[in-house]
Parts: sequence; C-alpha cells; structure tokens
Amino acid sequence: MKTIQIGIDGLTLTDLVAAARNGGRVELSANSQIRIREARRLIDRWVAEGRTIYGVTTGFGALSDVAISGKDTRRLQKNILMSHATGVGAPLDQETVRAVMLLRIKDMARGHSGIRLETVLFLLDLLNRGVCPVVPEKGSVGASGDLAPLAHLSLILLGKGEAFFEGERLSGAEALKRCGLAPIRLEAAEGLALVNGTQVMTAIGALAVYDALQLSRLIDIAAAMSLEVLMGSRNEFNQRIHRVRPHPGQTAAADNMERIVQDSEIITSHKDCFRVQDAYTLRCSPQVHGATKDALAYARKIIETEMNSSTNNPLIFADQQDFLLGGNFHGQPVGLALDFLGIAVAELANISERRIERLVNPQLSGLPAFLVKDGGLNSGFMIAQYTAAALVSENKVLSHPASVDSIPTSANKEDHVSMGTIAARKGRTIVDNARDVVAIELLCAAQALDLFTNLKPGRGNRAAYDVIRRTIDHLETDRILAEDIVRMRTLMKSGELLDAVEAAVGQLA
Repeated sequence: MKTIQIGIDGLTLTDLVAAARNGGRVELSANSQIRIREARRLIDRWVAEGRTIYGVTTGFGALSDVAISGKDTRRLQKNILMSHATGVGAPLDQETVRAVMLLRIKDMARGHSGIRLETVLFLLDLLNRGVCPVVPEKGSVGASGDLAPLAHLSLILLGKGEAFFEGERLSGAEALKRCGLAPIRLEAAEGLALVNGTQVMTAIGALAVYDALQLSRLIDIAAAMSLEVLMGSRNEFNQRIHRVRPHPGQTAAADNMERIVQDSEIITSHKDCFRVQDAYTLRCSPQVHGATKDALAYARKIIETEMNSSTNNPLIFADQQDFLLGGNFHGQPVGLALDFLGIAVAELANISERRIERLVNPQLSGLPAFLVKDGGLNSGFMIAQYTAAALVSENKVLSHPASVDSIPTSANKEDHVSMGTIAARKGRTIVDNARDVVAIELLCAAQALDLFTNLKPGRGNRAAYDVIRRTIDHLETDRILAEDIVRMRTLMKSGELLDAVEAAVGQLA
C-alpha cells in the first residue's frame, strides 16, 4: 500500500487517488510539523496580547467587527463548526470525503493556518483509521471556502455529527469511541482554520479530472474500434494533417488512434473503395477528442495548483511574524476550470453517441439493424442508443456554467461568490454520464467486430476486444443490457481495458 507524505508542495492527482480510493496511508512531513508549530506559537502570543485578529478574536463574516473576549475564544471556535454545519442533500461518497480530508490536512501542512499540530494529527489519524465523516453534498457557494461541508467534516473532532466507520453509519461520538479516541477541545483560531478553504470543490474536481483524463484515452479506443467496423479510413490520423494545426491534444489523439488501428486487415481490405471521405464523427475524432484533452490539461493544472495552495483567512506568515487578510478561499479558479471540464467532457459523450447511432443504424453502417440477428424478434442495441441519447441530453443541461452565477451572502459582506462546488458536482456527473456513453459505444463496436470473422482488427483494437469478450459475451439474442453496461464500465474504470491496449500499442496520451 502506497504511503503519501504531506508537505509544503508536490501533491499530485495520483497521490490523491491513492489515498482517497485505494486506502493509501498518509504521513505529515517533519518540515510541515515545524511550520505548523511556528504559526501556532504566533497565534497563542497574539491572543495573549489581545490583538484584534479576524475570526480569532472577532466574529465571522458580517460580524467581523464584533470583538470576542479572551475567555470566549474557545467557545467561538466550537460555535463556528456547529453554526456553519447547515448542509443538505445526500452525503458525499466516502472516497470524496477522504479526498477532502487529505486536502484539508495538506492546506494546514503548509503552515499558514495557525491551527495546532495536535488537531492536524488528530484529523490525519481519523483518515488513516478509515473514519469518514458524513458530509452533505449541498450548501456551499464556493467563497469564504466550502464552509458548510467543511464544518460537517470537522464536527467529528468534537465527537459531534456523524461518520461512516467499518461499514456503519454512527454518531461522531460513537465513531471516536470505537477507535479509542476522545473528542478534542478547539483552541483559538482552530474552528476557522478547519472550515475556511476550497477543499470540497477541489476534491470533487480532482477525482473528476482524474477520471476524465482516463476517459479521454478510452474514447480514443472506442472511436478507433468504431472506425474499423464502419469501414473508415486511417488517413485522418496521418500526422501531416496534425502538424499543420499543432494543438497538442489533437496531435495526441491522432497518434493514439493511429497506433490502435495499426496492422488492421479490416481497413486494408477497403483501401480502394468508392467512399471519398468519412463522416465527421470518424474523420474529425482527433480534433474533437483532442480539444477535450487540451481542456483537461488546463483543468489538471488548476486543480493541482489548488491542491498545493493555502486557502485560509487569515494567513499566518511565521517567518515574518505577521498575518494577512485576503481572499484565497474564493473558488473562482476552480469553478471556471471545472465548468470548462464539464463542457469539454460533454462533447466526448456527444460525439460518442453519434458514432453509436452510426453503428446501430443499418442505413449508415451497412451492418445488421441494431447489431443483432433476427431483428424484430430481437431489439439488440436499439434502446442502448436511447440511453446514450438521454445521457448526452442531460449533460447538455449540466454544462451551463455555475461560475457565471453569484448570490451575495453574509449581509452583503461576501458580495461575490464562485459557486465552484456546484461546478465540481456538475462536472463529476458529466464525467460519470460520459463514461456510460463510451461504454455503450465499446459494446456496440465489439458486437460489430464479431461480424469480421475473416479479417483481423488493428493491434490495439484486438487487445481491447479480447478483454471485453473475456467478460461480456457476444449478444446472440436479447438479454438485460444494463448488466453489460455495468460490466463494461467496470472494465473501463478499473484500468483493465486501458492497460491491455497500452500493453499492445504503448502508452496513450
């Protein structure tokens, strides 16, 4: 099991997935522990001196002009968690909450929050033990950070709220008891340090970016397989075309697909046919897939920058014995990037569904109607295309950007917000929908490939086909296709399908 060390910088998407999905153990670097202690010493000194510090010796938001006495600073930090825990809706899934916990620890590990080291280590211990707070998915406007969901996450430290542990949903107090832990008492500045940041939108977005990057390679496989069975040309992958329009993603997509169809006897068999050129969904697949790859590269850059950022307010600068008030909790960079991700991935589903239509429509494919024998008695993949169409339509609705909206909060003190967490949740749903559409395309393309018994497909497509057929049988007569879609989605998400193709043709970009 991988161990992820949390320090000042260097956390990657791969690290986050290892901890959130695969149970990787997380450790706090020695340097981070030193920085956390140094910042905390300043907070303790400033509180003892009676200095006015936002959220430490004052109220929050529109109440920032209300002074808090020294004897009430602890109560203030407890109150912020309870009063801000106003989330609604279904709980975030546990891998997402684990990602949030990791990123909250990562932010505090940079040494700018003023939190105590004991509190950070307590949260780290909960993560490593598998205690997963119950965090409602709705309620953040994405500025002043993800206040409501982070408050729910942090209640567990006080023995409040709820948590999942060893397959059960428990009260926070019971979850701590099962671990042999006692609730902690927050000191000055700690409640604010726990809730003030962009970690919920960033965690959801990071997992969505990771999955979208994987999908952007899988759809190249699906398109290459569809192109073969639809008797398309490999000419559209010729690198001379893409060198004169050198977008990196376009070039990468064309190179991927050219390698996947390499040595295809199917394509060679019709090189002298009457068709002048292919439909756009085949011929322009490098351009469309590639534009999404470029968008995802941008989203990844933004997300990994945010994963390694300090998003508290105030920010403590121990080396300069100072603090500054600012707005790093504002989620605009993340919101814009994840809106862009949603639009870009929706287009993958869009073009994939159009290829599905070409595969199942005998007037466009020259193949049996809906890719099944005894059409009429059997419906084959007819309704699978309906499902793809429904998912594509839903994605179009979800692609409206959340980040163009803003509703003032906190008595107009916080008069512009990002809605970045809504952008993240939408983006995640779009990626999930698009994966199902591409799964249907792969099912249809593999079914069509069964008809080419005397001709070998390209090297990459052979590898993909072999993996699919080891798990999913040819559709001879009608059966429950939802089960096949689930199996295909599992092959995709596990990496098994992608690994087999890359073993045959080299790493895909």
